Amino acid sequence: MKNKILFVLALAGILAGTATAYFFSLQKAPLPPVFNPASNPYVSGIYAEGIVESVQPSGENINMYPEVPGTVRQILVAEGQEVKKGEPLLLIDDSIQRATTEQLKSAAEAARTMLEELKSEPRKENLDVAEAQVVSAQATLKTAEDELEKQRTAYQIDPRSISKDALDSAINAAAVAEANLGVARRQRDLTKAGAWIFDIRNQERQYNALEKSYLASSALLAKYTLRASTDGVVLSISAVVGSYVSPQGAYESYTQGMDPVLVLGTPQANLHVRCYIDEILVPRLPPPSKMKAQMSIRGSNVKVALDYVRMQPIVSPKIELSDQRQERVDVRVLPIIFSFQKPKDLNLYPGELVDVYIGD
Repeated sequence: MKNKILFVLALAGILAGTATAYFFSLQKAPLPPVFNPASNPYVSGIYAEGIVESVQPSGENINMYPEVPGTVRQILVAEGQEVKKGEPLLLIDDSIQRATTEQLKSAAEAARTMLEELKSEPRKENLDVAEAQVVSAQATLKTAEDELEKQRTAYQIDPRSISKDALDSAINAAAVAEANLGVARRQRDLTKAGAWIFDIRNQERQYNALEKSYLASSALLAKYTLRASTDGVVLSISAVVGSYVSPQGAYESYTQGMDPVLVLGTPQANLHVRCYIDEILVPRLPPPSKMKAQMSIRGSNVKVALDYVRMQPIVSPKIELSDQRQERVDVRVLPIIFSFQKPKDLNLYPGELVDVYIGD
C-alpha cells in the first residue's frame, strides 16, 4: 500500500513538472507597437532633430525680460491668452520710483512757477510801491528845499538870526533828500524794467533740467509695466505674484537657472519647425528651391509635410536644445526653418521635439 502511494505521488510530480515546463516554454505573441518609429521617406534624405516654435518673421519666440528689477505686484494675463501690441502683461512694484517721479514733478512745477513769475515782472503792486516811494522822496525833498530857502533868507536879512551851523544842516538835509529821490527813481525804474534777462535764462535752465529729470523718471516708471511688444499669444509665464524678477529673467526653482519672465508667440494655427542640420550633413542638403521635408510627431504615427521658409546661414555650436552653460559642445549645426499647418486633431505645442527628414 505504501509503495502505491509513493508511486502515485511520483507520477503526479512528473506530470506537474511536465505541465509547468510546457507552460513556461510557450512564447506569447509580442504586442504591436503603439506607434511606428520615424522612417526616411526619401531615397537619400537626411535626418535632423527639430523643435516646434511659433511663427516669427525672424529669430525665435519673443522672450520678454523687464528692463528694471523688482517684485511682481500683479500678472494681468494668462498662458494661452491672445494679446495686442502695447497691452500690459505684468506689473512690477514701482512705489519707490513713483515717489521719486512725483518729487521731480513737483520740483519741475515749482521751477516753472518761478520762471513764470520772473517773466511776468514787474508786478503791479511792486510798481505802485516804487511809485509811492518816489512821490514820498519828492515831498521830502520839497520840504527840505523849503526849509533851506527859509534859512538862507533869514541869514541874508540878519546873519545873527540863524547860526551858520543851522544853515549848513539845512543845506545837507536838502542834499540828502535829493539823493534819496534819485535812489527812489532808480528803484522805480529797476522795478519797471522787470526781471534781469540773466535771471530768467538761469531759471529757464533750471526748469528745463528738472523737467527732463522728471521725463526721464517717468520713462523709467513706465518700464515697471511689462507690455506686449507685438500681437501674439502668451506661451509661458515664469513669474508669480511676489517673486523677484530682473533683466536676467525669473529664477526657475527646478532648473536653478534664469528663464524669460514671459514668452510670446504667434497664434498657433500655423507653426514653424526649427531644424538643426549636423555640419557633416550640410553638403548633402538640396537647394532651397528643391528642398522637401517631412516631420514625424513623436509618440504618434502622424507625419506632416513641411514647407521651406528660410535658412540661418551660419553654422553654430549645437547648444539650442540644451543647457549651453553645462554642455560640452562637440557638434556644430545649421538652422533651417520650415512651416506647417497644425492638424486640428493633434495636440502639438511650441517647444516639442520632432524628427525631420529632408530630401529633394
